[in-house]
Amino acid sequence: MKISQIQELLEAEIVCGEDQLNREVSSACGSDMMSDVLAYVKDQAVLLTGLVNPQVVRTAEMMDMICVVFVRSKAPTEEMIALAKEHGMVLMKTCKRMYEACGKLYASGLGAKGATV
Repeated sequence: MKISQIQELLEAEIVCGEDQLNREVSSACGSDMMSDVLAYVKDQAVLLTGLVNPQVVRTAEMMDMICVVFVRSKAPTEEMIALAKEHGMVLMKTCKRMYEACGKLYASGLGAKGATV
């Protein structure tokens, strides 16, 4: 699935990384606990979260994720946007709740490859 399709499905606003929307992703995960992302998530390209602090972008970068979607109308800070730009990462925000956003992506074929709990 292309990142642009994720944007459409979630009716998300692009915060940064507009030039990366044609990138393909095959998996995603949703979590507000970055320790769980670090411990249990493998080979995910997209992170959905309601947590808004620079650690989110740092964690996504460490895990080689290319896109972060903030749910519940959360907006990243300028520091987070600068970090994401530095690493070529897409940031988006949607008014959808985590449950709905993950469900829409899963129902549209975006899986959770490699995630273990």
